[in-house]
Amino acid sequence: MKHRVEKFPRTCAARVDERRLTLGLMTGSWLIICLIALSAGLLVSGCASSNDLSQALNPDPPTKMYSDADRYLSKGLYNKAAARFEDLDRDHPYAPEARKAIVMAAYAYYKAGKYPEAIASARRYTTMHPGTKEAALAHHIIASAYFDDINGPNRDQTATRKALAELKILQTRYPDSEYSEKANNRIRVAEDTLAAAEMEVGRYYLKKRNYIAAINRFKTVVKDYQTTAHVEEALARLTESYLALGIVNEAQTAAAVLGHNFPQSKWYKDAYGLLASGGLAPQQDSGSWISKAWKSLPKFSLGGPG
Repeated sequence: MKHRVEKFPRTCAARVDERRLTLGLMTGSWLIICLIALSAGLLVSGCASSNDLSQALNPDPPTKMYSDADRYLSKGLYNKAAARFEDLDRDHPYAPEARKAIVMAAYAYYKAGKYPEAIASARRYTTMHPGTKEAALAHHIIASAYFDDINGPNRDQTATRKALAELKILQTRYPDSEYSEKANNRIRVAEDTLAAAEMEVGRYYLKKRNYIAAINRFKTVVKDYQTTAHVEEALARLTESYLALGIVNEAQTAAAVLGHNFPQSKWYKDAYGLLASGGLAPQQDSGSWISKAWKSLPKFSLGGPG
């Protein structure tokens, strides 16, 4: 007699347990795969880190690093050159090549148009190695970076002032360097730009009849920028401004200086005519600030322009 095996329906709990088992098997498989992938990644990363560490512990010789950087520089790869020079300075700080690498990194940054980086690197050199062979080059790089950022006379003149200061350091400390002649030319340009900026503002104040403010601007030109072409107009404007305020002796002194130093100037003709219209003539006042600022002031009254 055959016994019939009855199939009992699975309970809900049994079905849940079966699904959990399946899910567990799947999760376990994915976990294994992920662990394998992670291990492989760590292995590659470990190799890379090992290579980096090896490179840091065993850098190239300084001569090779300098040669590499110099080659990048000659090819116009300025950013790569700067980075390589800085690597040399970092990896071999006591090598003979390291000192020059600092200033050459500054030069590479300057050629790349990265002026703040160039200034920072060159400034670091002048601080650490003042008076050395490459110090003149470092000051030249700083001055050049500021000089290249000079704006017109009607714009902010911060870069112009910084350029002028650095150029004067270069001129004073290294008068025989190969950069001295260019520094002299640039000083004239910078001073002319600053004088022009002062004249722009001075004319504005004069037009607004703010004579004191105008005089202060023209005074700066006469005291600080006597070698620029703007000094002639500044002296004439001082004559005009002082007359407007009724300060006759200063007006006469300004015109006297102008006539003595620039007798053929059209500005002297204007200043002389302005004084003559009030029955006055150019004449020195030894107590005037202009007399003290301008050593070549004549000690006699001047006639009219030739």
